[in-house]
Amino acid sequence: MSKYDFMSMTRSELRRYILEHREDEAAVQIYLDRFSSNSSEIFPAPQTIEDLENFPQLHQQHLEKRQNQA
Repeated sequence: MSKYDFMSMTRSELRRYILEHREDEAAVQIYLDRFSSNSSEIFPAPQTIEDLENFPQLHQQHLEKRQNQA
C-alpha cells in the first residue's frame, strides 16, 4: 500500500516517483489514467492567414476545455 498522494502530484513528480519505485504498479496505473490522452479531436493545420488569426481563440477554447475535464 502506497503512502503517497499520487493524485496531488504533478506529472513530473509522479514520473520521478515511478522511475524510483518501478515496482509500484498502483502509481503506474494512476499515471496512465491521469495523463493518457482520451481526446480523439483532430485539428487541421491552418491554411490561410485568417486561420492563423483565429488560432489564439481556438487555443484558449482548447485549454479551457482541458481544464474543465481535469
